[in-house]
Amino acid sequence: MQYISTRGQAPAISFEDAMMSGLAPDGGLYVPSEVPQLSADDIRAMAGQSYEEIAFRVIRPFVGPEFSDDDLQGCIARAYAGFGHSAKAPVKQLAPNHFLLELFHGPTLAFKDFAMQLIGQLFQLSLSRSGKRVTIVGATSGDTGSAAIEAFRGLSNVDVCILFPHGRVSEVQRRQMTTPSEANVHALAVEGTFDDCQARLKDMFNDFAFREEVGLAGVNSINWARVVAQVVYYFTSATALGAPDREVSFCVPTGNFGDIFAGYIAQQMGLPIKQLIVATNRNDVMHRALTTGSYTTGVVAPTVSPSMDILVSSNFERALFDAYGRDGDAVAKDMEALKNGGGFQISQGALEGLQSTFVSGRCDEEQTLGEIKRMLEETGELLCPHTAVGTHVAREFLGDTPVITLSTAHPAKFPDAVEKASGMHPPLPNRMGDLYDREERVTRVENDLAALTQLIKERRGA
Repeated sequence: MQYISTRGQAPAISFEDAMMSGLAPDGGLYVPSEVPQLSADDIRAMAGQSYEEIAFRVIRPFVGPEFSDDDLQGCIARAYAGFGHSAKAPVKQLAPNHFLLELFHGPTLAFKDFAMQLIGQLFQLSLSRSGKRVTIVGATSGDTGSAAIEAFRGLSNVDVCILFPHGRVSEVQRRQMTTPSEANVHALAVEGTFDDCQARLKDMFNDFAFREEVGLAGVNSINWARVVAQVVYYFTSATALGAPDREVSFCVPTGNFGDIFAGYIAQQMGLPIKQLIVATNRNDVMHRALTTGSYTTGVVAPTVSPSMDILVSSNFERALFDAYGRDGDAVAKDMEALKNGGGFQISQGALEGLQSTFVSGRCDEEQTLGEIKRMLEETGELLCPHTAVGTHVAREFLGDTPVITLSTAHPAKFPDAVEKASGMHPPLPNRMGDLYDREERVTRVENDLAALTQLIKERRGA
């Protein structure tokens, strides 16, 4: 299995190299040269299997010879051993043909744990074989950062530097990043938005001297290994509802487009998915792009669903690459227009291709809070605000085909919004009960590339 860049100007590389590199040297994102196929019988055989067994079946074709079967199975077993539910990603029914996929039973109570715990194990194995030391730098709107820290904290051959927008994450999200005491963990509060953090991260990857000096590695959702790990729960949930003999749809609260792109890959592999529903908050750049063809950013608005307060959805580049017939030059042209002009127009043919797979909807602040209250009253389920965006949008598409809404985080990660909507203060699980008592370690830094790179150099190996 080889991996190529969405911008077409980088050599094909292996899975392990794509995982360790994160971003391609031409600024593009790595995708597989071809998507492996699973037959209906392959998918049917997953019925009744454990999450770990299905994960191995789904991920194995993407990995290639760099990791043996025993290596991969061991990494998968260790990655999910600490999850708080034996099913790992259980499915609950909310209403006729509407289901909830709970993705918050990992160590940091968010869906990012499914990918980050596995990539942590794969990184550790790879680094132990090579003897190298790397600096992992990530940008987060709240959940990726804590998941990355949890996966890599305390490792002797890894430094972890996480950029997050100061004052724009929930207190629980912030404390999960700032309270780990391990010396290799560095939480950096950037004066700006998530899009600023993400832009500085891409700048670092495009500074090849800095990249080489610190051994830069990325674990943001742009990392292909993150995407492939998330493909798994589309298969586990769909087969639980009868796939491949029953078609399903998925509704995904979407900020950076990585989670729903994983659903697209599952569909390309052969999973019978009727619709992939993009659910956005009032920062609705993806809803506007998919309905009008115009991708324009503007100014990000703070919301009660902060992990979705994103206007540059990096993984959308992967979907564009396929929509343009894998024309890297066309993708590069759009990405240059986005960088320099704040937007681009999707070609008519590409837009029609995207609309054949993706549909979308938006949910404003009042609707989000109202949905939390409504779902508690009607189903007894207390939802986080991001999940509430998903269930609100999903109702627009309910019909004969089951819709699975992804529940992306535990409500206790966003207690203020949940309490405002429902009157209930969601408690943290017992294992995190002392989170508010732990000492924080955080460095505030300007939204400035030179300041950030200098700080990371100083902190590396400290």
